[in-house]
Amino acid sequence: MKQTIFEIKENIKIAKNVFRMTLAGDTEGIIPGQFVNIKLDGYYLRRPISVCDVPEDGTLVIIYKVVGKGTELMSSMTEGSLDVLTQLGNGYDLTRSGDKPLLIGGGVGVPPLYMLAKKLVEQGKKVSVILGFNTKDEIFYEDEFKALGADVSVATADGSYGVKGFVTNAMEGMDFSYFYTCGPEPMLRAICKATDVSGELSFEERMGCGFGACMGCSCKTLTGYKRICKDGPVMRKEEIIWNA
Repeated sequence: MKQTIFEIKENIKIAKNVFRMTLAGDTEGIIPGQFVNIKLDGYYLRRPISVCDVPEDGTLVIIYKVVGKGTELMSSMTEGSLDVLTQLGNGYDLTRSGDKPLLIGGGVGVPPLYMLAKKLVEQGKKVSVILGFNTKDEIFYEDEFKALGADVSVATADGSYGVKGFVTNAMEGMDFSYFYTCGPEPMLRAICKATDVSGELSFEERMGCGFGACMGCSCKTLTGYKRICKDGPVMRKEEIIWNA
């Protein structure tokens, strides 16, 4: 964990209620799948946001959805500085990917997969990506993933764009060596049920401290209780115990 002051370089709307913020600061040591925790004036708890990318210019890119007063405040910020905790969480293990990894993101679970896709493509892997959204208005980063060289499919629950249905519908018939995913728990559960292939899941969970001190985001696994913020957010498929 590292505490850093970042300067806001850009903050723009990229889809319905979805914003992309670019920050300048110390990005050393950040890996795919990790998150940052942002302090906002007037709010006691920090806001955990997944890392989307760390470009070569040394900036930090995050993508967030406006879902409450804190993120609404963030959406209005166009300049100034932010107190940010970085290098939080364990991140994805790229060594398990095999030659044909599949990346599956649902809604605001899409951003952490972008940096992962970039790293896997750089390693020469044949990367496939499935992006899941409720409707066409919520879609973002389809073109950005394609620009990396990934094979991209989009699923919308209402059928307004791409495959009609859920990400599991888009998975049908696909051949892949390993999967990486991030999104709401029902989606993660459905993906595990839909395939016998091994993979890693990044959990979205309400957090208090964000670095393992409060135990507020604990979940039960085959090896005991683990903290989503510190022992996760990424966990292997085989260690997860799903609640009935």
